[in-house]
Order: sequence, then C-alpha cells, then structure tokens
Amino acid sequence: MIPTRPLSSSAFPRLPAPITVSINLDALIRNFQQIRQAIDPSTKILAIIKADAYGHGAIPVARTLEHLGIFGFGVASVMEGIALREHNIHCPIVVMGPLLPEHLREIIRHQLTPVISRAEIFQQLMEQLSPRTTPFPIHLKVDTGLHRLGFETDQALSLLKAQTLSNSCVEIQGFLSHFADADNQDTTLTNLQIQQFLAFVDQAKQLGVHPPILHMANSAGILFHPTAHFGMVRPGLMLYGYAPRQENSPRKITLQPVMQAATYVAHLRSLQPGEIVGYNALFRTRRPSQIAVLPVGYTHGFPRHLTGVGHVLLKGEQAPIIGKICMDMM
Repeated sequence: MIPTRPLSSSAFPRLPAPITVSINLDALIRNFQQIRQAIDPSTKILAIIKADAYGHGAIPVARTLEHLGIFGFGVASVMEGIALREHNIHCPIVVMGPLLPEHLREIIRHQLTPVISRAEIFQQLMEQLSPRTTPFPIHLKVDTGLHRLGFETDQALSLLKAQTLSNSCVEIQGFLSHFADADNQDTTLTNLQIQQFLAFVDQAKQLGVHPPILHMANSAGILFHPTAHFGMVRPGLMLYGYAPRQENSPRKITLQPVMQAATYVAHLRSLQPGEIVGYNALFRTRRPSQIAVLPVGYTHGFPRHLTGVGHVLLKGEQAPIIGKICMDMM
C-alpha cells in the first residue's frame, strides 16, 4: 500500500487558485436591515441558515446576525444546530427538518427548538422531558398544501385535544406552515394556505392553546404576502442577496449579493466568422470575435445549463458565456 497525501496539502506553495470566493458580511447586514425595514417593528425574524447558510458559512453568518436584534436561526438538521451551539451561538435555534427518536436527546442537551411534525416524535419527546421544571419550547407544524412535513389540520387538533399542554415539561412556542407557491403571481394557492392556517389557529385557540409565535412567510412571503407575516418571518434567499421575484412586489427591497466568485482570464483567442467554440459545436461565431477562456467550469459549481444563457462580469461589463461549459473551463 502506498501512502498518499491530500492534494490540498500545505506542502504545496501558495499558488493562484482558479477561483476565489469572497463573502461580504457588510452586504449581509444591509440585506438584513432591508428586511427589518420592510416588516412591522414587532415582527420577529428567524434567519434561515441551513445548508451552511446557503453555502455562505453558517458560523460567520450567525455571528454577524446574532447581535442585530434577531429572534433566532432556522436550520435543517440537528447536526447543523449542534454546530452552532459548539461555536457559542446562544439565541434560539429552530430545527426545521425531519426528526427521528435518536435526535431527541441531543435536541434537549443542546437546547435546540424542534419543529414537531409527527405525533410519535411529540410523544417520545414528552417522555424524555418528563419530569421537568422548565418548559421546553417546541413549534408545531401543520401542512396547508405543500404536502411535505407537517400535521394534517385534524391530526394536529386531535393531538392538542389529547395532550395536557399545561404540563410543565413542554411549551408550544409556535405554530407554523410552509408556502408551496408564494412567488407565483397567481396567489390562489397561497391565499388558500393562509386561510387554512388561520382557521387552524382559531380552532387551537378554542382548545385553549395560544402560542406566542405564528410563522409562515419565507422570502417570497415577505415580499408578496404581508398578511402572512404574522409574528415572525423566515428569510432565506433574501439574506444572501436574491429575491424570488422582484416585479409587482409591494415591498421595494434593494438586495446585494453576499457571495462573489472571482477568477482570471487564462487565454484570449481571436476568431473569424464561422468558427466553432467548445464541445458539440454549440456556438459558431457570426463576426470577428475575441473570446476569453476562464479556468472554471462545472467542477467549480457552474452548472452546464448556464451554457448560452449565463453571463460573467469582465471589468464590470457583462460578457455572455458561449460554448458548452466544460469541467474546468468555459
């Protein structure tokens, strides 16, 4: 057996990389402030930082936002929540993704706030918490049309009826649901979801359950459905500088991309009319052209479907991507 060393070993000298990614935390702060100004001052913000903050780095993003008056952070998994706690993030961390019984002990240990979507998980959490002097916060999710996670309305109401929620071991801190189509200009489905969610909340109140937090609005909900802001909103894409759709938005928000990927021009070529560029001859020049070859491709995260439709910035000017994007060049 031959011992090997990773290609990224520090034994290599520091050389120019084909791509450099930078994260502008000042832009993140400005985006957060834009969201804050677009909603009611009393509305809480749960910043969604799942998938390593959409690739922007969950720890630096959380550290930046934690001191801006944020309620807490939404993550997809227990492991993501634990990582935040291990890096001294102290505000509420809401675990939005699916849960297994094996997750519950770590949820309790690290003081994570679970989103409960199944009666079995609720029961097992109650068993692990009891007896307990301090109520443990949870959020209960109802499905209003996405048909992914969440209780059916009647199931959730049955659960509330069956449980003695005055039990000191648990506190239902919030009810939530999730939009299926909030960025569509046809608001029919979204309006139905809002109505169904509010109907559930009213029925829960009749059972004596009054959680202090209701939340449903993702980035699209923040922009297009102010009636669904309720007590808390859940911005994801918007934090990082992207709106699901800007046109016809009642909320005029100016966002700035937080991430920038930079490379260099590896080669310049001068081509005559009628010459092809790239695999499968997908592009043919129509006039004398100068093309720039960049040392990046789909291995660096640029999907091939950007072929012929994507752009890059060269000295601040848009330049179209021509020819099929290769593994490590375009």
